[in-house]
Amino acid sequence: MLRRLKFLALLLTLSLALGCNRVGLAYRNLDVIIPWTLNDYLDMNAGQKSWFNDSLKQHLAWHCTTQLPGYLDWLDRLQTMVDSNQVTDAALQTRTVEAKQAIGEIAREITPTAVQLLQGLDDQQVKEMNDALAKDLRKRQDEYLKPPLPQQIKERAERMSKRLDAWIGPLSTRQQSRVMAWSAALGDQNTEWIGNRARWQAQFIDAVQQRQSADFPRRMQQLLVDRESLWTPEYRSAYAQTEAAARSLIVDLMAESTAQQRLKLTQKIDAVRSDFKALKCLKATPSQ
Repeated sequence: MLRRLKFLALLLTLSLALGCNRVGLAYRNLDVIIPWTLNDYLDMNAGQKSWFNDSLKQHLAWHCTTQLPGYLDWLDRLQTMVDSNQVTDAALQTRTVEAKQAIGEIAREITPTAVQLLQGLDDQQVKEMNDALAKDLRKRQDEYLKPPLPQQIKERAERMSKRLDAWIGPLSTRQQSRVMAWSAALGDQNTEWIGNRARWQAQFIDAVQQRQSADFPRRMQQLLVDRESLWTPEYRSAYAQTEAAARSLIVDLMAESTAQQRLKLTQKIDAVRSDFKALKCLKATPSQ
């Protein structure tokens, strides 16, 4: 369930550079999408749904008026990197830090709502949520861990190529080879990723089962806002290596990019910017 709350943050920051073709359209429908997808993990009663929907609308209004203007600046900096051919490791590190800070702002904003919602669950709802999270984890284990390692590497490269195609167009043979080398270098990274997810879910459910304790808000703050404090040293190292590998991949792909690919990327960034600027709440912001 909390994965869907974090979906708000992820959609509005990191996915700007990776996934959603119509961010503005998705944003305008978040108040519909999020309650619906929460049902994947939690069967809320009528009162809980009504309260959550009202809270979500307030969060969206806060986000659109106070956070989105900063995203437009972030997009400008991203586009400047592309236009000036300065897609470097250092610049990407800076953009990543900025994106993480944006996610942190949202996590801090929504955590009190998450605490209140979770404290209001009954035991049956907690059991059903635990079962749904366990089912989701098994599905991911089947998809990402059961295949032989060579197949995992191949499928990871295919997923990355598909995302890249959406933003810069078809990859050249050299670029495709670089993506495959990136995936191969990550090796058994899926094990670390799924293992960390499993640890987080176990800690989350343990906290929710003690949701009436005085310590519950602090534990949820750690689980939602300070997640990295819960990482094992091994996962912390693996995550840093994965991030560095991703930056190196992007730097190399952009160095090999054609004028047509860079044009498409610029157009995609501009489309995201236009989507955001078209939002009514953003138009009402005095600074816009």
